[in-house]
Amino acid sequence: MTDIFDRAYGKYGVGAFNVFNAEQIHGVFRGASDSRLPIIVQITPVSRSYMNPKFLEGMITAAELVYESVDFSLHLDHGNVEHCRSAIESGFYNSVMIDSSREDFEKNISITSEIVKRAHDSNVAVEAELGILGGKEDDINMGSDSARYTDPDQAVEFVNRTCCDSLAVAVGTSHGAYKFKGESGLSFDVLKRIQSLLPRFPLVLHGASAVRGDEISRINNAGGKLKADAKGITNEDLLNAVRCGVTKINIATDMRLLWTRVQREFFRNSPELFDPVLPGKTYMDELANFVRRRCQSLVLSEP
Repeated sequence: MTDIFDRAYGKYGVGAFNVFNAEQIHGVFRGASDSRLPIIVQITPVSRSYMNPKFLEGMITAAELVYESVDFSLHLDHGNVEHCRSAIESGFYNSVMIDSSREDFEKNISITSEIVKRAHDSNVAVEAELGILGGKEDDINMGSDSARYTDPDQAVEFVNRTCCDSLAVAVGTSHGAYKFKGESGLSFDVLKRIQSLLPRFPLVLHGASAVRGDEISRINNAGGKLKADAKGITNEDLLNAVRCGVTKINIATDMRLLWTRVQREFFRNSPELFDPVLPGKTYMDELANFVRRRCQSLVLSEP
């Protein structure tokens, strides 16, 4: 993970894609192969519970054999202490995220430091989080009133005291489809200040899906009931974030919206069919194209 970050910093953002099943693993790896750029494959505690870690790990091991050219790192996303310990002890993960951002500053430092010590002893990198993102995704459910931007001065102290390898920052995004209200967007002043205090330190942007309006419209036209004002982050803002030190860019909502649109349109257009292979193949093809385009769109200069 640290090698991927070193090569990417200031040149391109590394797409980090959450996977839950075989179709997503195939699509993500194929798209990464086509893009010829490194990726981060992310597993959440919810996906581990849904599929069982052995199933997911087996599929990812197979994908590594099928897509030999893909440069990737495997990451546990949004883990608590128990999740991180389990992932570290499994010997399968390159990095883990310890999310104790809802704790007070000192307790966050204490919990993160414990995980960093365990992880580094096993040659596993650690992502931590400072500040609180709002929104809902998997078992994360934080109202907008609870969201809190990362304090740049605290970020320096936090990184120095915990020795974490990357830091997820709260600068305006949120989890889920409804990321911004009105004309709000990323706080680049906060990002630039953190970068100036932590030069070349990899920052992580959670909630970085685009939530394209045409996808929302197609889902609703096929029977969905998503709010038409669902809004994500523009590619221009993502590139500006990369210029400000963001190196890892987390993407989950866009993959879920794509799955929803493919399934709804397929069964609307072909209600007499019931073979899961047919929409599954369409989803894998479209996801591969999405991952390729997303990775290539995050490049500032030649890797």
